[in-house]
Amino acid sequence: MAKVYATGKRKTAIAKVWIKAGSGKILVNGMDLNTWLGGHEAIKLKVIQPLLVTKQESLIDVTATTLGGGYSAQAEALRHGISRALAAMDADFRAALKPKGLLTRDSRTVERKKFGRRKARRSPQFSKR
Repeated sequence: MAKVYATGKRKTAIAKVWIKAGSGKILVNGMDLNTWLGGHEAIKLKVIQPLLVTKQESLIDVTATTLGGGYSAQAEALRHGISRALAAMDADFRAALKPKGLLTRDSRTVERKKFGRRKARRSPQFSKR
């Protein structure tokens, strides 16, 4: 099996993901997953969720680079990228990943600021008199 590439996105974070057959190593920005995320166990589970759903956690090596956003959004972008790469690698994985919502891009981003407003929706204080 050759390398499979996919891109994952969340808010302003982008993850470029390459997967190949291996022993279950996950490298993010040149660091091991535990080093990259530190003590955030819940977020680590989010990242490896697509591998657990498809039962590939010890059969596939993941190499990824992330940029933009915070560590949580980067982790979710990484999850999206891993899911898309798995679906591209094997069509049977798509049937397992789709019902869990792992192939859906979370498109919620920050709403732009409008003129005449303090923020996107916050208006200046109104004074009747």
